[in-house]
Amino acid sequence: MRRIIITATTLCFALASASAQVGGQGTPWRGAGVQPCFGIDGGANECPSPSLMRVIRAGHLFDSKAGTLLASQVVVIEGDKIIAVGPAGKVKIPAGATVTDLSHETVLPGLVDMHTHMFNALKPGTSKETAVLLAVQNTQADLHAGFTSVRDMSTHGNAYADVDVRDAISHGEIDGPRAQVSTRGIVWGAPGAKPLEPGESAVVHDVEEARAAVRDQIGHGADWIKLFPAGAYSFGEDGKPVYVVTYPMPVLQALIDETHKLGRKTACHVFGGEGQKNAIIAGCDSIEHAFGLDQEQADMMVANTCPMTRPCSAIPSLTWTTTTPGIPAASIA
Repeated sequence: MRRIIITATTLCFALASASAQVGGQGTPWRGAGVQPCFGIDGGANECPSPSLMRVIRAGHLFDSKAGTLLASQVVVIEGDKIIAVGPAGKVKIPAGATVTDLSHETVLPGLVDMHTHMFNALKPGTSKETAVLLAVQNTQADLHAGFTSVRDMSTHGNAYADVDVRDAISHGEIDGPRAQVSTRGIVWGAPGAKPLEPGESAVVHDVEEARAAVRDQIGHGADWIKLFPAGAYSFGEDGKPVYVVTYPMPVLQALIDETHKLGRKTACHVFGGEGQKNAIIAGCDSIEHAFGLDQEQADMMVANTCPMTRPCSAIPSLTWTTTTPGIPAASIA
């Protein structure tokens, strides 16, 4: 018997996106009937029913709070909200609700992808329009794999376009997971460094430029500020890694302080060494990669309640498959 692991909130989110148009029913519109719903592009659409009911019959349901697998559960969804979860014999199924039978499958809460990139790195010959289409495709692949929330960790040279994708999802213009985004990122302007193209990371050379770059990206809609306190690395003759430190400590501290002052958080791309230690000391809110993490730094992170994320490239790939009608085969790599 094949088992599928899907997320109840994936189905919930797909329903929500269909009804998240701006506007609402009930108000006469130019004397010609009820008020239509409007998308962010200004287009008028018929408003979907806000009371759409959906029920999932789950053979097994993972309770992430208790860490247990529950048998024979029912999930009731109204509009874009899960309103009831419990044993099949105790949860009432509303009259007229659409029922999805997953009684031979396993259902779990929506997953969160803490380090993803909607946008591929720009390549010669790739238009900005194509880049956005690929970003939407990448983001929807996350949703179909069970990730109902994502954190985008810079646009790879596509400026602030992840804000547009995030907002289109939020307004129901396209299907996708809820997203927090970090736009361009901010790098240190090392002497002799190759100039970056417009839309790539902001380059700073001192404290004032650092604070201004943070304000600019938050002003354009960034939820997180992506920083790079320890950039490239190489290996010495003894085979040990050598990590390049980027920002001077006052600049790094200014970047983090300005971000916090404006109510946002920082994610620090670091591989190891002194730059990684600086990121922890300066108060970075999450450490990305951390290949060279040592015990001293790990203890500091625990003391500062600073989480670490590692992209999926650092762990074995996982694949989920199914033959259930209407549920796409999904894979994570």
